[in-house]
Amino acid sequence: MFGAERHHAYNRVLLSTVLAGGLTPESIRLHDTEWAQTHRVELRTGVAVTGIDVSTRSVHLGDGAGHRYDELVLATGSRAWVPPIDGLLTDDGAHAEGVAVFRDLDDCAHILRLARPGSRVAVLGGGLLGLEAARGLVGRGVRVSVLHPVGHLMERQLDAGAGAVLGATMGRLGVDVRLGVMAKRWTPEVGLECDDGSLLSVDAVVVAAGVRAETSLAAEAGVEVDGGIVVDDRMGTSNDRVHAIGDCARHPGTVSGLVQPGYEQAAVLADLLTGTDPSARYRGTPVVTRLKAKDIDLAAVGDAHAEDDGTSEVLRLEDPHRGRYAKIVVRDDRLIGAIMVGVPDAAASAIQLHDSGAPVPSDRLALLLGRALPSEAGGAIRPDSPARLPSAAVICRCNTVSKAKLVAAWRAGAKDVDALSRVTRAATGCGSCRDAVSGVCDWLNAAEPGEPEQEGAA
Repeated sequence: MFGAERHHAYNRVLLSTVLAGGLTPESIRLHDTEWAQTHRVELRTGVAVTGIDVSTRSVHLGDGAGHRYDELVLATGSRAWVPPIDGLLTDDGAHAEGVAVFRDLDDCAHILRLARPGSRVAVLGGGLLGLEAARGLVGRGVRVSVLHPVGHLMERQLDAGAGAVLGATMGRLGVDVRLGVMAKRWTPEVGLECDDGSLLSVDAVVVAAGVRAETSLAAEAGVEVDGGIVVDDRMGTSNDRVHAIGDCARHPGTVSGLVQPGYEQAAVLADLLTGTDPSARYRGTPVVTRLKAKDIDLAAVGDAHAEDDGTSEVLRLEDPHRGRYAKIVVRDDRLIGAIMVGVPDAAASAIQLHDSGAPVPSDRLALLLGRALPSEAGGAIRPDSPARLPSAAVICRCNTVSKAKLVAAWRAGAKDVDALSRVTRAATGCGSCRDAVSGVCDWLNAAEPGEPEQEGAA
């Protein structure tokens, strides 16, 4: 295993929590040298692969060495994209003074060096990562302005109504949101000039304007690339000995920028390469986006941009004064998309309905309001009730912790929420799943001393 970064593998999803001060860099690491030795992995960090020779099945390393392979797995991820704005890059392509991107652990440390309490920072990009960075920095006493060239925030995941509610919420939390504005020029001594004629007197610029799949190694080796390394359901590329997973891979069943597809792709490929399950195939991952920012509960599920075209129902609930917005899109009695801002109970129900493919209850309004839903047998249930969740249901998306993992940890002695969090890392990221983890824990403890009944029931 070769990694260009000097760090051992860590949970990149939690970088925004590190930036906000909620976690330390050490706490998000996934393995170390001892792990590698125990699992018989030859692990080399801080060593970049500079080329691939598919004819000899070998990789060339930045230190001049080479290494042969039988099977090659590319998990090169993506790189931060820096827009063509004057002053952001030096002549040799390096980041200019006072400029940082937000992609890896070193970037996080760089931002914290630039953004001291009381300083002012401009964040370029009002997408998921930019808003997480902005909220984290505001929590550290930094004055932050977010510049976003589109008319509302997170336009890939949200519609205009939800974007407006999110923008107002960010404003109440102390973030200066500027929509429809682009940066023109950065000069450390002057500040950030914008296309609306304004000048922001800021100390630093954090670029969170998007990412591009890291495909250069594959392309130079002659492997098919089209906006990502093209892969099939076996995570195979156009070369039968080269495979790709995660953000660098392009598969029709998923979108980039989410951690869950990478984990699921890795599991499929591991089963195939080891022969554990020759029939393993990756069929795509349901899209669930959570904004990991303190005091903001936001979830976008599936295709939430669909409108009522005669084949789907679209229902909305807007309460902008209280920072709430809910939208569901239903087709053939199945939830195909949802946007939930400030309604955590409704978000939990929508995610479970989408993941499970269960029919949406006839009382659609109850779902929008996050109320308990009527069961066919009478009484009231919640679709995300622990007893009804399948074992594979993902409880903590930051750390990919399923119900089954929580049950296993409880059986091993982790009998309260804090213990479950320590063992599984659940609820140590954005924290939005803590109530769900608590619900699973309560359900397990209520079933003690016997085995939990209905575990894995759909």
